[in-house]
Amino acid sequence: MRAILILLVLVGVLFAVYYFYLAKMPSTDTGTAPTQAISLTSVRTKLVQIAQAERGYIVLNGRCASLEELISSNNVMAPGTERDGYAYSVECSNDTFNVKAQHAPAPEGSPIRYPNFVIDSTLQIQELH
Repeated sequence: MRAILILLVLVGVLFAVYYFYLAKMPSTDTGTAPTQAISLTSVRTKLVQIAQAERGYIVLNGRCASLEELISSNNVMAPGTERDGYAYSVECSNDTFNVKAQHAPAPEGSPIRYPNFVIDSTLQIQELH
């Protein structure tokens, strides 16, 4: 009888851990699905990689480069859109830049949204509205 009681308490504790820590994991962005967390982390990582490559290009060449120039000079790998559907672009102005990651809007009535992001020369990522 004692073993059954211990087993029930253990099952209750494991269920509580599952419920409060795994099942209720927050999403990374308001209005996005929890399954998007990995994809959005990948988008942010690509933005930082492109921005760092742009900063290095400016230091070496004294000017800003387009995304195509960064890819052709092997400063950054081509950011594919197959997995997450985001398109990346670089806007240059002398030694300042913005790198954008933009996704097509979700279908009408969809509960999922696709946030768009921008990173500047300070390497601060912000959501575009």
